[in-house]
Amino acid sequence: MIAACLDSTNLKAEAIQEDIRILCEEAVCYGMTAVCIHPWRLARARDYLAGSRVKLCTVIGFPLGAEGGATKLFSARQALVQGASELDMVINIGALKDRDYNLVKQEIKSLLSLKQEYDFLLKVIVETALLKKTELEAVTRLVSESGADFIKTSTGFSARGVSLEDIRIIGAHKSKELKIKASGGVRELEFALQLIEAGVDRIGSSHAAALVKEYRQGGGLLKG
Repeated sequence: MIAACLDSTNLKAEAIQEDIRILCEEAVCYGMTAVCIHPWRLARARDYLAGSRVKLCTVIGFPLGAEGGATKLFSARQALVQGASELDMVINIGALKDRDYNLVKQEIKSLLSLKQEYDFLLKVIVETALLKKTELEAVTRLVSESGADFIKTSTGFSARGVSLEDIRIIGAHKSKELKIKASGGVRELEFALQLIEAGVDRIGSSHAAALVKEYRQGGGLLKG
């Protein structure tokens, strides 16, 4: 069932509370894995999801990743206190391009240290649209070595979202344990299924409900 692979997402600046309520209710109705929203929406979303299996996901350092590590750590802790069980953190892309791999890895490790206090998944957003092939290869290996749970392709706010080529590169350089979340521009069911077939474990989409509806109407089956 495709719904189990979906994070239903609304990270629009102009989203209102009613949009978040609908997002959560659709996620519960269709059995999606998580909803992904801005941190300040967590408390109300937690109420909307109460009693369901849908996880509460939020973003850290979004969408540019340019905050200092201490700011990201503070934001992550606050989100976990408010009930988030998944964090999608944008790396410091400028540091990666400077080849300051220690800074990037330290930020990831810093957030992972919170697992001593909280039970959560960490997804690391690398923004593939801004990376050269060699940079994507390097950061994939870095995220693998860090111990993060997922590498995530995109914020959805850059020049483009995920591509199948991104997934091919990541798949060729990641550890066996590291999972992949594809995001950004996933609006068509055919593309979503291609991503899953290519090795994606989770898809973030602002069109998640429409994808599930189309999947059900077509009576499709996931491959593999």
